[in-house]
Amino acid sequence: MAEQTEGLYAAHEKVYPQAVRGFFRRMKTTILLVAYAVYFLLPYVRWENRQAVLFDIPGRQFFLFGLRVAPEDIIWLSGLLFIAAVALFFVTSLAGRVFCGYFCFQTLWSDVFLWIEEKVEGGRSRRLRLDKQPLSADKALKKGIKHSLWLAVALLTGITFTLYFADAYQLWYQYLTFQAPLPALFTAGLLTATTYTMAGLAREQVCTYMCPYARFQGAMFDRDTLIVAYDPSRGERSQGRQPPKRGERYEERVAAGKGDCIDCGYCVKVCPTGIDIREGQQYQCITCGLCIDACDTIMESQGFPKGLIRYTSENELEGGKTHLLRPKILGYAVILLAAIGVLAYSIANQSMMDLNVAKVRNPTYILEPDGRIKNVYELRVNNKAQEVRRYRVSMQGLPAAEYEIQGGFREFSVDPGENQTVRAYVWVDPDDLKGPRSHFSFRAERIDVPSGKETEASEATAMFYTPEQYL
Repeated sequence: MAEQTEGLYAAHEKVYPQAVRGFFRRMKTTILLVAYAVYFLLPYVRWENRQAVLFDIPGRQFFLFGLRVAPEDIIWLSGLLFIAAVALFFVTSLAGRVFCGYFCFQTLWSDVFLWIEEKVEGGRSRRLRLDKQPLSADKALKKGIKHSLWLAVALLTGITFTLYFADAYQLWYQYLTFQAPLPALFTAGLLTATTYTMAGLAREQVCTYMCPYARFQGAMFDRDTLIVAYDPSRGERSQGRQPPKRGERYEERVAAGKGDCIDCGYCVKVCPTGIDIREGQQYQCITCGLCIDACDTIMESQGFPKGLIRYTSENELEGGKTHLLRPKILGYAVILLAAIGVLAYSIANQSMMDLNVAKVRNPTYILEPDGRIKNVYELRVNNKAQEVRRYRVSMQGLPAAEYEIQGGFREFSVDPGENQTVRAYVWVDPDDLKGPRSHFSFRAERIDVPSGKETEASEATAMFYTPEQYL
């Protein structure tokens, strides 16, 4: 007799979420509309004769309205990533996976793709029947329209992403005239394919199998974390779930030990990941609250109290209280506020210029015929402002030294967001040096400062090299 083995993998069952109305559905829709408005409209907003938000990769700078972020400001990105991580820990410890349910890109785009599917193919029952039907002209037409609209949204998503890396209006012209650069076409195509696949075809499988957040979220939960949960003590009682009888009052059901859950299955039908919340907390749950809207709708229609499914905690389900202000939450909050404060202070007090000095090491030093030693340095003045500014370069720390800026210009202008590199030649008589190594500094100072404002300046230290260092 042949040995029978059980398969390790179950076949995927497509989820057909049903539409629902309620407070949490309205909140999700509001967040979705705001998020889409920001994402799709922000590239067209202008600020000081340029794009308000622009990742200028060729220019190695990033513009966020009036803020310019240069490569030397990479510490800000580190601070922002740290804040995002702490905020995620804070929110998850406080209210579970609310980020997944309301703000995640996968959720936002899947909601729109599902809305298109409902408008083209109909409600849940119609979609189920349509998929079971053999291929026909009507089915092919509906599927074709749905997938065409999905691809249109995905294409618009991909193109919009590229608009953040170049002038939006100019890039659109290049797309429409088939002159768009290859990197833009590749990026838009990649984003189109991934959006169409993840939000349209994979959908809940991304949250269930691909997203790592679903796997480690439990490490941040505790018994006071707010989760979407079913109250079994109220929903089951001693007699379990039973459908209502005509004319039966709520008090009679309670006295008979019947649970408030009438086993309608509405909470399962509206779940975007297809789970049954009545089976307890599951890692697939994205805490979107749609099952709460579904259950509250049924409770209201039956005249039962709402809240059979609700945002609650394990402690509260077991008869205790939810403690929102607990040490872990307060610790995350303090760290988060401190990090935000430090980053905001750093940005608010950023210098609109900086000076970098690099020693020219070939040769390290030059012996002049008159006995003096010459060193050569490269000075780079960065203008972070969005206007042309004029600077003066000076040297200090070597009183007996002479110095000269290449071309004889100690004053020069730097364009907005650009830098100017000049060479500085420094001569010192060996008798005037106190040792083989002498430290000094260069100073760049803005000279076109409007009256009433502080002078902007930046200093950078350097070292003067002599032959004695190599003896």
